[in-house]
Amino acid sequence: MTSIHPLGLLTHVHAVAPGNPGASGAGTAAPTSSGSISDSLPANMQISQAGFLRLISTQMSNQDPLNPSDPTQFLAQVEGLSEVSSLQSLQSSMAGLASGLQASQVISGTSLLGHSVLAPGSTGTLESGGTVSGAVSAPTGASELTVSVTNANGTLVDAFTLAPQGSGYTPFTWNGTTTQGTAAPAGQYTVQVTAAVGNTAQSVSPLLYSKVNSVTLDPSTHALALNTSNGTVALSSIVNIQ
Repeated sequence: MTSIHPLGLLTHVHAVAPGNPGASGAGTAAPTSSGSISDSLPANMQISQAGFLRLISTQMSNQDPLNPSDPTQFLAQVEGLSEVSSLQSLQSSMAGLASGLQASQVISGTSLLGHSVLAPGSTGTLESGGTVSGAVSAPTGASELTVSVTNANGTLVDAFTLAPQGSGYTPFTWNGTTTQGTAAPAGQYTVQVTAAVGNTAQSVSPLLYSKVNSVTLDPSTHALALNTSNGTVALSSIVNIQ
């Protein structure tokens, strides 16, 4: 008697040794045993449909007529195979969907090449003869906004005030000149914004425009990052595109 375990369920098959033609009477059964097929299956119990059908065919053709396999077990095994197949199909579909979303992200990112994007940040790049532009969301009750620009040494280069808009973002532009009226050298500059609310000064985080030079897809998080003139900017943080 040999036990077979398709998909982990026990059924019985019977192997009969051929009888001795020289002896009187019917041949005698030679009991044999073998290890469980389930021992060779992967831990996740995966099995191909072709392999399952071969296993079931072998089981049905070699089962013991005096102890046939329970048909309910067979149906349970078929149902189990169907569930495994459905899960594998779902996994394939999800993998395809994820791949499609990644491709869509890359296409969206490459369409921004050469454009200027507005994103949170305090460090702007001034090109020779250029300007640094941005925007700020003024707090409720703000009567005035002060924009201060400092160089890499922390020295104040220029400062100017503007009236906050009633709603939305208040745009601003530094023309690239110093407080003495001379052109500031090209390079990186830090922009700070302070809002006058009543009799207090409140610091406000600015947003700056930067030019998109390239895009990068993170292999671990699959998030798309924009490599700009001001540094790396997440695609999800973009507020405006020019």
